[in-house]
Amino acid sequence: MSKDTLTAVAGIAVGHHTDTEAMTGCTVVVLPEPNVVAGEVRGAAPGTREYALLGPDMSVTQADAIILTGGSAFGLAAADGVMSELEAQGRGYETTASAIPIVPTAVLYDLAVGDASVRPGPVEGAAAFLAASTSAVVQGLVGAGTGATCAKWRGESLPGGIGSAAVQVDGYTVAALVAVNSLGDVFSLEGESLTGGPAVAAPRTEPPSPNENTTLAVVATDAALTRAELGRLIVRAHDAFGACLRPAHTSFDGDICFAVSTGGAGDVPAPAVHNLAEAAFEAVGRSIANAVTTR
Repeated sequence: MSKDTLTAVAGIAVGHHTDTEAMTGCTVVVLPEPNVVAGEVRGAAPGTREYALLGPDMSVTQADAIILTGGSAFGLAAADGVMSELEAQGRGYETTASAIPIVPTAVLYDLAVGDASVRPGPVEGAAAFLAASTSAVVQGLVGAGTGATCAKWRGESLPGGIGSAAVQVDGYTVAALVAVNSLGDVFSLEGESLTGGPAVAAPRTEPPSPNENTTLAVVATDAALTRAELGRLIVRAHDAFGACLRPAHTSFDGDICFAVSTGGAGDVPAPAVHNLAEAAFEAVGRSIANAVTTR
C-alpha cells in the first residue's frame, strides 16, 4: 500500500496548519461525497462543535470535513475558516436558502505548552483546508499535534503528536489518524512502553490538572457502512485508546473518536463488519504509536 495513512481511503485528503513558535495547530480531514459519519466521546472533558449531529436518528448523516485542533475551546473558531472555504466550493447540506457545510470539530488542550494567547482560528483553519492533500499524512509534531503532550499522569510532559496508519482486511481499507494529547503514557499494541511509563499506572497522591488532556481520532473506511455499523468500529477504536494510553478515558481527558464510511469499496457482508472493527483497533493503535515515535 503506497499510503499507509488515513489517505489510503480513496477520496480523503488531510491538511495541517502548524505554528512551531506558539506550539499549536490544526488538522483538517476533507471528506469525499457521499459519506456517513459517526462519533463517540469517552473522556469527561470534551470540546466540540457540530458533534450532536453525529448521534443516532439525526437527520444529517454526512459531513464535509472534520477538524482536530489545538487551542482548547478557543480553537473551535478554526471551523469558521473551513466552512468559508467549503461554501466557496458550493459544498454543504442543501437548504432552501443555502448549502451549509457540516464540519464536526474537536479540540485538545495545548495552551500550557507554547503561547497561550495564540490559538487556531478561521485563518489557520482555512490554511489547513487549502493544504489538504491525498498524499501520505505528515506525522509527528504537526497540525493538531504540534503542542500535544503525554505521560502527565506520572508528572511528566513528553511530546505527543499526530500519527496515522492503515490496515487492509477482506478487500477493504480501514485507516486512522490520531492526535495524541494524553494524560497517560503511550504503549504499542504489543505492550511496549514508548514513553517510559509502567504497564499499570501507579496511584496518584493528588489529582492531575483538570481538563488539560484529550486524544482525538478519525477512523475511516471505504466499506459502505451504516452509522450503527460504524459504531462497532468506534468501540474497538476506543479499545485501542485503552490498550495504548494508560490510563485513558479519565475524568481529565476529552477523548473522542470520529468514524467515516465513504462506501467506495462497496457493501459489506454482515460478518465482515467484525473484521473491520478489529482493523480499526489495529489502525488506531498503530497511529498512536506513530504519533510519539515519528520525529
